[in-house]
Amino acid sequence: MIEERVLDNPDELARADDTEVLLDLASAGAIVRTAVRLAGEAGLDRLHPEGRPRAVFVAGHGTAALAGELLAALGSGSCPLTVLRPTTADDSAGSAIAYTSALLWNLPGWAGPSDLLIALSSTGAEPGLVALLEQGYARGCSTVVVAPADSALSEAALQTRGLPLPFLARAEAPRHRTAFPEGDLPRELPSSLWGLLAPVLVLTDLIGVVDAAPASVQAAADRLDEAAVRCRPGAETYGNPAKTLAVQLDGVLPLLWSDGPCTGAVALRFAAALADLAGRPAVCATLPEALSTQYGLLAGNLAPDPDEDDFFRDRAEDGAELRLKVLLLHRSPEPDQHPDPFADPLSDPPADQRADQQVGDWADERAEQGRTPTSRRILARARRLAMDHQIAVSELASARSDNLEAIAELVALTDFAAAYLGLASSGTADVPAGAAPADT
Repeated sequence: MIEERVLDNPDELARADDTEVLLDLASAGAIVRTAVRLAGEAGLDRLHPEGRPRAVFVAGHGTAALAGELLAALGSGSCPLTVLRPTTADDSAGSAIAYTSALLWNLPGWAGPSDLLIALSSTGAEPGLVALLEQGYARGCSTVVVAPADSALSEAALQTRGLPLPFLARAEAPRHRTAFPEGDLPRELPSSLWGLLAPVLVLTDLIGVVDAAPASVQAAADRLDEAAVRCRPGAETYGNPAKTLAVQLDGVLPLLWSDGPCTGAVALRFAAALADLAGRPAVCATLPEALSTQYGLLAGNLAPDPDEDDFFRDRAEDGAELRLKVLLLHRSPEPDQHPDPFADPLSDPPADQRADQQVGDWADERAEQGRTPTSRRILARARRLAMDHQIAVSELASARSDNLEAIAELVALTDFAAAYLGLASSGTADVPAGAAPADT
């Protein structure tokens, strides 16, 4: 259970946050700006590409793979952008192999000289990524690496005639936040996402694969700074959107329903942050498929009994049970333009509302992405379905017309919410690395 007194007390939060997660999240905007500057100094500003590649492959694991998913969501559609996730080595040593040493990556059989390979790593110590660079060099692929400057992966990039871009890492590695630390399992700071993503945003915009102009990247950094101010520890719970969201997610299994590629990538990041920072599960799905693929959850054992209407029952006992909650992540300004969120999803809005939909920045955005009233109807259908099964619904929406700004805004809010949920939850205590839990 979450302890709201901790959320409202900055000193309590500071004591609970011994790994300085909140400080790390607050530095995300600065990390974006510094990463872009360092990438330019490393040679990115002097790069003059001859056209765009046939395909782009982004290889990594953990936060690096999530950065690849965000990059793919931002793709302009000019060429395929594929995230390469690792497999494991088949070795007789089994679990004796260190986690990162057992990871393997492979290029598709058709990859060749017309393609670009990007390897992302916050440590640069994965032998499998080094082997992947060698594989790409043998195939004639162009290669780019984002990793610490003195790492084995950056050295491999130089040896394979690739372009190494520096990863900006904090001086101290994060301490373990779990009671049963596994020494070979990597732990990454939340801001690592932006240190890995920012340089490749500049690169892929330069080659025409992703729409991320320099002004857009700087605006995204500004959105991260704004979120750091709004979600700061000293802000009261119900004036702080991240703390408010953390309270809403206490004791629930969130169903993260997204309305497109950008919000879908944000949902994946949010689920990962909830698991890492708060020790909570979440289930991701994309609309409209979520309405059918997760209908069984809404009608299953975790859903409230639709026939239960006992006003005098002891609701304190209900709090001990895990409840479902639908969290809609979307881009359209639905709540403002359509006051009735449960209006008939199959009916068209009045003529005056249809005219209003074309006013403002969202008109151009919807025209670009081919958004139609169907998206409005699907969101209304999702709300209706949850309401019919007595499932609570919350919404996270961004009205930013720029995709990257919207992603930065939503990721910042959800990262802070996951951090507050973990820091203020009762029964959680950090144990130093290598310490065994006390016998009971």
